[in-house]
Parts: sequence; C-alpha cells; structure tokens
Amino acid sequence: MTEYLLLGSIMLLTGLVSGVLAGLLGIGGGIVIVPVLEAALATQGVDPAIRMHIAVATSLATIIPTSIASSRAHHQRNSIDLDLVKRWAIFVLLGAFLGTFIAAQVDSRVLAAVFAVVALLVAIKMMLPLEGVTLTDGVPRTAIASIIPFSIGTIATMMGIGGGALTVPVLTLCGEKIHRAVGTAALFGLAVSLPGTIGYIVTGQGDPRLPVASFGYVNLIGLFLIAPMTIFSAPLGAKIAHALTRRHLSLIFGSFLLLISVRMFFRATAV
Repeated sequence: MTEYLLLGSIMLLTGLVSGVLAGLLGIGGGIVIVPVLEAALATQGVDPAIRMHIAVATSLATIIPTSIASSRAHHQRNSIDLDLVKRWAIFVLLGAFLGTFIAAQVDSRVLAAVFAVVALLVAIKMMLPLEGVTLTDGVPRTAIASIIPFSIGTIATMMGIGGGALTVPVLTLCGEKIHRAVGTAALFGLAVSLPGTIGYIVTGQGDPRLPVASFGYVNLIGLFLIAPMTIFSAPLGAKIAHALTRRHLSLIFGSFLLLISVRMFFRATAV
C-alpha cells in the first residue's frame, strides 16, 4: 500500500510541475512526464521493452487537456499565431500518425535515444546567447516548408511531448518572438497529442505485458492523476512566462531539457 501511495504522490507532483512548464515554456509537460513516468513504471516491474511506450502514450494523453488549458491562457494574451496554426496543423497531424506507427515497431531504448538526442540539441540551442540569430525573417510559406511541421509531429509523438521543445526553437530561428513562439507551440500540442494518443491506444491493444488499468499503451492511473494537476497549474506557468525576459525564458527552457537529456541517455544505454 505504501508503494502505491508513493507512486500516486509522484504522479500528482509530476502533473503539477508539468502543468507549470506547459504554460511557462509551451512544451505540453511531456518533457517531464515521460522520464518520471518511465522511472515510476520501472519500480512496478513493468517490462523494460514497453516502459517507454507506456510513458510516451500516457504523456500524450495528459497533454490533450494541458494544451487546451495552456493555449487558452496564451490566447488571452494574444500570443498565438493563428495564421501559422492554420497552415501547419494538417502536417503536424500527419506527422503524429507516422510517429506513432514507427514507435510501435521499435524497442523502448530507441524511443529513449530519440528523446535524449533531440532534447540535447534543443537545450544547446536555447542556452546559447543566440537571441538575435535568425535564419529567416519569417516562417517559410513554401510547399517544401511543410517538412518542418511534419517532422515536428513525427518526432514529438515518438518522444511523448507536445512538440513545443521543437516548435519553439524553430519559430525563434525564423524570427518569431519567444513569447509568441511559446503560445503557438502550446496550441500545436493538441495537434500532436490527440492523434498520437489514438495511435498508441490502437497499437497497444492486447499486449499481455501491459500493467493494470491500461487502455492500449495509455495507463489510466497515470492519466487520471497527472491530467487534473496539469490543467490546474498550466495558467500559472503562462503567467510566469509573461513576467520573464526572453533570455531568462530561454535559459530555463534549455536547462530543463539538458537535465532530462542526460537522464534519457542513461536509459537508452542501459542493458
């Protein structure tokens, strides 16, 4: 009983922290939920081959309500590029479905490696003093540019994140202001998490290694404990974001990603 109480407490705290980060950084909270949930599942003796799948799927499920709450908070501050959302949404959706299909075919260590590498690259970009460095004067509108949102949807779904960890640096490199990039990324989290969750539910059906209270790869215990806390705390994160400078926000973003990346590198190389 004590073990389950501890697990429940970890889930609630994870939801609280991830919600604040969702509003603060536009990252959907998955960057915290995935590694913490994967570690929690390890204490319950869940097969290592599917632990990352469960963590990723459950994370995406919690990001659905989190993205809605965070997006509403940012929209009230007029910090969402709705025109970009209209142009990119379909490609993010298609990429999310592809990411789910690929994830279903690989081992948990592959997902951990993808998570670690992408998180490290993004952390380096955000922590370096590159605020004035841009690749373009605006987000590309050409047909070939659709590869960007498609790739974001694919990789984000394999990582179990809302896509903000990828969308924010991409948009800032395209000249978007950090606060507007964060707000826009929060809404893209819904385009990633909804199809991703459906995909993981379908591909995980009937796996005998799944722990109790699982719906496909989505663990309902984790979902119902984490999701309410993220909804509650996401507006607080959005409020904090608008009280910080661009540089402070970038440093916080990068620091969190760096810590998580190191943790996931160890997970990916574990025997």
